[in-house]
Amino acid sequence: MSIKTLKIIVFIICLYPLARMGFLVMREVDPIAFLLHSTGRWALTGLLITLSISPLRQYTGRAELLRFRRMLGLYAFFYAVLHFCIYLGLDRQLDLSTIGKDIIKRPYITVGFTALMLLIPLAVTSTDNMMRKLKRNWARLHRLVYLIAPLGVLHFYWLVKRDVTVPVIYGVLLTVLLLWRVARWYKRRRAAEGVMKAPSSAKAVESANRA
Repeated sequence: MSIKTLKIIVFIICLYPLARMGFLVMREVDPIAFLLHSTGRWALTGLLITLSISPLRQYTGRAELLRFRRMLGLYAFFYAVLHFCIYLGLDRQLDLSTIGKDIIKRPYITVGFTALMLLIPLAVTSTDNMMRKLKRNWARLHRLVYLIAPLGVLHFYWLVKRDVTVPVIYGVLLTVLLLWRVARWYKRRRAAEGVMKAPSSAKAVESANRA
């Protein structure tokens, strides 16, 4: 199966939660709360799936997995924006005064809003053109995802209040993904230090032989 066909399949799968929400929302006693919870959860799920692409690529040896990372990240952003728009339009009915007070006084909303604001530059710079323009700064900017994802989990945890089982599961999964990256960074650093020491050792042996 070609990469193009797989991308179409992944695209449709990413739209499935939205179609499911549209089908189930009228059955809910509190449809606004259902939509808020569903969109927020899928935004966070999208972030975790996006972060899992690199480990999966390493352990499976399938480099083509990286081609889906941008799409998955943009879908995470899409559901995050939808989550915020439902909060603005349906939950708070565009009452800017109330929204401003919520962002300032309610920690879980402050954290969630901060995560969304940090996601915006990542989405805007996700194109190949922006990658070429920013060069090394592109990778530095997109490391913000390592801050955004924990903020998203914290937002979810504070929002739930009572049964925190699901947010804790998200937190554990995120911790594993971040620890994998720390381990990989440490391994690369040790390898780089080894490369730097090797020439020095060779020079020392050569000097000793000459002496």
